Amino acid sequence: MTFDLVHIWAHMSLLSKGIAFSLLLMALASVGVFVERFLSFAKAASATRAFLADARLAFEAWELTKLIEVAKKHQSSPLAVLFDRLASKYLAVREHSGGVSPLELVRGEATRSLEATGAELRRGMNVLASVGSVAPFVGLLGTVVGIIAAFASIGKAGSAGIAAVSSGISEALIETAFGLMVAIPAVLFFNYLSSRVLGIEANVGRAVGEFLDEMEKNHGKKSAVRSEKAA
Repeated sequence: MTFDLVHIWAHMSLLSKGIAFSLLLMALASVGVFVERFLSFAKAASATRAFLADARLAFEAWELTKLIEVAKKHQSSPLAVLFDRLASKYLAVREHSGGVSPLELVRGEATRSLEATGAELRRGMNVLASVGSVAPFVGLLGTVVGIIAAFASIGKAGSAGIAAVSSGISEALIETAFGLMVAIPAVLFFNYLSSRVLGIEANVGRAVGEFLDEMEKNHGKKSAVRSEKAA
């Protein structure tokens, strides 16, 4: 018996072909999500490097208006988006916070923004997790359907020789192999992207922490200056 995919496809039942086609769609979806996320992360890393270079002077001088202007030019960077939100929030509530500390309001905004950033970074990755866990079972279903069809054909033909049985079963097992070929890359894609997301979140979290510390330090200085003037 030769391993001929065209021959195997031609002898598959309609249901088996449908299962194989669904596995093909899963494979395409996995590759699509991985490529989109990979390119998105690469673009974000490049934009973040450019943002940090452009924003360094504004950050050191604590010129928030300038920092916001720079951040708006690098919206592909999750860090730039966060700095834009936090600086804008601070400027909006600095003088009119309704009795609540502006720092607390900005820290609350930072928490919400970090959660939103994490969700955006993981966009589409649930597809990889689903494909990695479901594809082997879909392939197994195809194998079961194929074996049932093979034995049904043997029963109709009245022949149960080793060659007839092994041929039908080997063709049915192709579905399981296909399911594993779809699932294994999906799991590897998911693990790789998850590690990238964790790294990005750690770096962004540290940068936001430094931003909040700098904001608190400068806010304290300005509060002291206002108190001296009032005295």
